[in-house]
Amino acid sequence: MDQKAAPPLGEQNLNMRYQPAAQGAAGTQEVQAIPVAPNPAMRVARETVVSGSAWIRPLQQEMARVIVGQKHLLDSLIIALLSNGHILLEGVPGLAKTLALKTLAGCIDVPFKRLQFTPDMLPADIVGTMIYNPQDGVFRTKQGPIFSNLILADEINRAPAKVQSALLEAMQERQVTIGDETYPLPNPFLVMATQNPLEQEGTYPLPEAQIDRFMMKVIVDYPDRAGERAILDAMATTDATAVARAVVSGAQILDARHVVSTLYVDDKIRDYIVDLVLATRPPIAPAFALNGYVQYGASPRATIALTLGARAVAFMNGRHFVIPQDVKTVALDVLRHRVSVTYEAEAENISPENVIEKILNTLPVP
Repeated sequence: MDQKAAPPLGEQNLNMRYQPAAQGAAGTQEVQAIPVAPNPAMRVARETVVSGSAWIRPLQQEMARVIVGQKHLLDSLIIALLSNGHILLEGVPGLAKTLALKTLAGCIDVPFKRLQFTPDMLPADIVGTMIYNPQDGVFRTKQGPIFSNLILADEINRAPAKVQSALLEAMQERQVTIGDETYPLPNPFLVMATQNPLEQEGTYPLPEAQIDRFMMKVIVDYPDRAGERAILDAMATTDATAVARAVVSGAQILDARHVVSTLYVDDKIRDYIVDLVLATRPPIAPAFALNGYVQYGASPRATIALTLGARAVAFMNGRHFVIPQDVKTVALDVLRHRVSVTYEAEAENISPENVIEKILNTLPVP
């Protein structure tokens, strides 16, 4: 008996439900479409994401006008911005790390400060200090540059440990204590740091416990040949480089963050995120043929960062729900600085990135 199936998914009306009808005279079984009322909650969620993310495309276009190539870098900056997380960029000099962060700051209509870290800096140079006024004999608070919405911490590994601690405490607590008073930092507050992996003389590498406070660590690599030629055509001039225009406000970012926090994450994807983080830790790592390679794995901060990052990716793509690919998109940048390998792994040229990719390729995807 022949059976006429429902139309392919691409040709179906999402507001119709398809079910078999009565058997026809010729022995065929027809399929009839029955109108189905759309889910109001899903429609509202879709419309909220579409309207709330309307500034994403203009922001990407404006940043791409100044930064040639480096799409992954620019997208990672937006993900950190949407997730209320700080970001660390690592790469050799000349790869537009500082320019990318300044461009992002120029596209957002909020105060921005750049801190060039040096070995002779003091914590007061960042957070501020108490200044004595001899006229009235009163100490007054002089707030430092940390009291800004966007902070560019350029070459953060050149600052001594006390300065790094002062900055990282502000990142974690979103507040600064000067004297006996505690001052909240403005909202949104985002620290974008850079570090150079080549020159180690005169540097103070970030300890693992401190670097864990960065939501993402992005490795900035050399551009390909086409990108290098595009950079030559755009930048080989004595004229001033292009300056980014403000295309989004701080209020829009805060509204978008609220929407990102409400995106739907299925229980299977939540379990996938937890399994992914647990697989980086030594007790479970042997199940992925990583026995003896992992010294310590990702902290619970990674679980939170993976979820928020995946929601941000879904938001950037105009979806009101998270899919497994969203998690995979941010997994490497979220986990690479939270996974430490053993000396045996280093002897075999196995990096944290290799461990994470092995887990992603082995762990079943829901």
